[in-house]
Amino acid sequence: MRSFTKKALAIALAAASLAAAAFPTKPITIIVPYAAGGSTDVLARVLAEAMTRDLGQQVIVENAGGAGGTIGTSRVTRAANDGHTLLLHNMGIATAPALYSKLTFDVKKDLEPVALAGDVPMILVANKKFAPANLADFVKQMKAHPGTVKFSHAGIGATSHLCAMLINQTLGTTVTMVPYRGTGPALQDLVAGNVDVICDQPVATGPHIQAGMLKAYAMATKERVSTMPDVPTFTESGMPGFELAVWHGLYAPKGTPSAVIERLNKATRVAFSEPALIKRFKDMGVMIPQGDRLKPEALRKHTVVEIQRWDPVIKAAGAKAE
Repeated sequence: MRSFTKKALAIALAAASLAAAAFPTKPITIIVPYAAGGSTDVLARVLAEAMTRDLGQQVIVENAGGAGGTIGTSRVTRAANDGHTLLLHNMGIATAPALYSKLTFDVKKDLEPVALAGDVPMILVANKKFAPANLADFVKQMKAHPGTVKFSHAGIGATSHLCAMLINQTLGTTVTMVPYRGTGPALQDLVAGNVDVICDQPVATGPHIQAGMLKAYAMATKERVSTMPDVPTFTESGMPGFELAVWHGLYAPKGTPSAVIERLNKATRVAFSEPALIKRFKDMGVMIPQGDRLKPEALRKHTVVEIQRWDPVIKAAGAKAE
């Protein structure tokens, strides 16, 4: 019996090895668990286009939004683990365990990390009619008039919501959170002057800043960003050490063969070396991971660390989503 078991195992491993060697055998679908047109969706499409050239098969992006990204994530965890269905998620994947009490998947157990797929810094912006001229004045107003500042965000668990909670917790202040169904409506109301501020990604806020419809307070990076050199960092503006970048990760279903993961990781690395992608990402404000940060294990560790980071923030804010 033991001999038969070893033989069966050897046959199974050989078959898996052959399948991995032939990978990919058909188009690959990257599921983005958000609506089309958002920052994560745009990033995924640029990456998919570059990966297509290296893999020799079309890499397609499909949007499966809803429930803070959990619907699309759940779909990938149930997909065949052959590497032809992937998930491109942002840091929201690490906040889902704290926000949702009834997840149908385990973030740490049901996905295989492929590679970190880019970091996008967050920027705090205000409508042009909002009185505070800079971050220092804004903080003074928040502390002097608790609860009066209207902080808009794209919905519970959205990156803009997470940034707002982190700022609020860091300063120990109280604000009025105003949720919207997506970044688009939140920015529209901000431009119209119906809310005061939002903390979001430059790819979404940048055009409004350039048009003079919004004013930038601070960038949540260690150093100033080359595409917005006039925007100071939070540290420069009186909030030392406040840094927040929306990281993105590429995942496959649990059990995907290691050889397939390695091939997908290679395709990601090749994509990140393409001049066309580098330029597109720079224009979008996306920072490309370097060196060991591109290894699958780096994404695995980063996901766990981020889950641990956001759990107390979300619990302290009393945020819940269903």
